[in-house]
Amino acid sequence: MQFNVPNTLTLMRIAVIPLFVGVFYLPSHWLTDPQMNGVATVLFVLAALTDWLDGYLARTLGQTSAFGAFLDPVADKLMVAAALIVLVQLGRADAIVAVIIIGREITISALREWMARIGQSASVAVATVGKFKTAAQMTAIPLLLYHEPAFGLPVQAIGSALIYVAAALTLWSMGYYLHRALPLLARHDRGDRR
Repeated sequence: MQFNVPNTLTLMRIAVIPLFVGVFYLPSHWLTDPQMNGVATVLFVLAALTDWLDGYLARTLGQTSAFGAFLDPVADKLMVAAALIVLVQLGRADAIVAVIIIGREITISALREWMARIGQSASVAVATVGKFKTAAQMTAIPLLLYHEPAFGLPVQAIGSALIYVAAALTLWSMGYYLHRALPLLARHDRGDRR
């Protein structure tokens, strides 16, 4: 395991997860509900920013590594899964949305691992629809965490609409990746049986 600046930021992102979840378990006399929402939102946004920063630094400093390539998406998926579970528990997101998004992440991660094993990882490289899905998801989650109206805007309603958009894009992107990968998997499977 190589410790460098990008990998350290990724590990810090994972370390923030219990803090982020723990905010909602603090005694009510420590923080009011709006304060809990604000702290959780800030922690989530900071974690999301370190995701961008660690990738940028890895490329800029030439500190890319196999460990970093493995750990970075794991940290992202853990953070998103934790946030969705918290939002479901708080009644701010539907369980079906969480199941769709988390299920897709597990499915596509497994698919990418298998495709890498057969030397076809380029066929499931990140596509534009996946980027739109991530943008919708990473905008919706902080809005749902914050929950309170801001600047006269119904933050919860906007976040709710966006999380459904993210769920729809999640299904679309999963279909896209599976459509690209299944013929290659079938061809590889036939080759293994000969």
